[in-house]
Amino acid sequence: MGQSLTEIAQTLRDADKKVQLIYAFNGSGKTRLSREFKQLIAPKEHVPEQEGESDIKILYYNAFTEDLFFWDNDLEADSDRKLKIQPNSFTDWVLREQGQDRNIVENFQLLTNDKLTPHFNEEFTEVRFSFERGNEGDTEFVKISKGEESCFIWSVFFSLMEQVVNVLNIAEKENRETDKYDKLEYIFIDDPVSSLDDTHLIELAVNISELIKSSHSDLKFIITTHNPLFYNVLFNEFNRVKKTKKWILEKLNDGTFSINELESDSPFSYHLFLLAELEKAILPTGEIKKFHFNFLRNILEKTSTFLGYNKWEELLPQESREAYYRRIINLSSHSKHHGEEIAIVDDKDKRVLGFLVNEIKRMYGFKSRINTNTTE
Repeated sequence: MGQSLTEIAQTLRDADKKVQLIYAFNGSGKTRLSREFKQLIAPKEHVPEQEGESDIKILYYNAFTEDLFFWDNDLEADSDRKLKIQPNSFTDWVLREQGQDRNIVENFQLLTNDKLTPHFNEEFTEVRFSFERGNEGDTEFVKISKGEESCFIWSVFFSLMEQVVNVLNIAEKENRETDKYDKLEYIFIDDPVSSLDDTHLIELAVNISELIKSSHSDLKFIITTHNPLFYNVLFNEFNRVKKTKKWILEKLNDGTFSINELESDSPFSYHLFLLAELEKAILPTGEIKKFHFNFLRNILEKTSTFLGYNKWEELLPQESREAYYRRIINLSSHSKHHGEEIAIVDDKDKRVLGFLVNEIKRMYGFKSRINTNTTE
């Protein structure tokens, strides 16, 4: 039986763990869960209205964090593009009071390009970007990409996290430089910087884990992601950390949700997780969507690489191989994200999917996933 996101938020709170990792497909409710959790921990009527109050109970990074930043594109002259920072106590504290602008620049350049440089104004209300090329010419400011903008916003949030962890690591409250975060209970991180390549994504995961492991206070952390590599790196980093839980969040066909704990000490294998989803979809009680063909293609791609085949279609049943290949290509090419594809799949294609899933399991010795207690 499914749960509401409010009920799942309560499950996370009641778990009372230092670190909780949550894997979920895009469109499965990760960002809505962060809102529900924030509302549970700090209902709106209890959120401090005046700057300087020390009743902050949760900091959270998700899609809505980006509302603190907006572009002034200088549409008339098209020469002075700058990212404006909405007035708020968090960036004021980390930039004006803590002077973390240099660290923000360094964190940003680690994730992007060591030549791409943010320039804050004196009031820290706006930032411009330029490529530093080592010459004496005039600085030309540029508008960065959406991915680079996300990296910058994350760098601001990460610097805020670092300062908060350092402050709360001082056990005696009277010795802390600020009481602003004395009541802080949670930091909720929802899908940070999904546009990174694998190398930078691994580095980001390691940096987050090192910061969290350096926290000696009662502060708790919840991290959600749709990226299996990011999840697995964090899984391994926190594998020996006590008071850690790892979850899989799913959106069910009836619009409710489920969250299941990963009991194993080994990180989950993404292709086996997809196989479990396919097995459930082809059951008489299941529901097949176009994105399930993308799941099948993903499994074939990973398996062909492991087995040394040059092309994933070589793993398809030899009889009618070309027809199966064309069908998968046609149905998977526009169905890359779970939750985004709702088009009806006809009965013939449903039968094809069921046949291929069962044949691939038989041909390559995959163990059925829905008859076990774990989806690792």
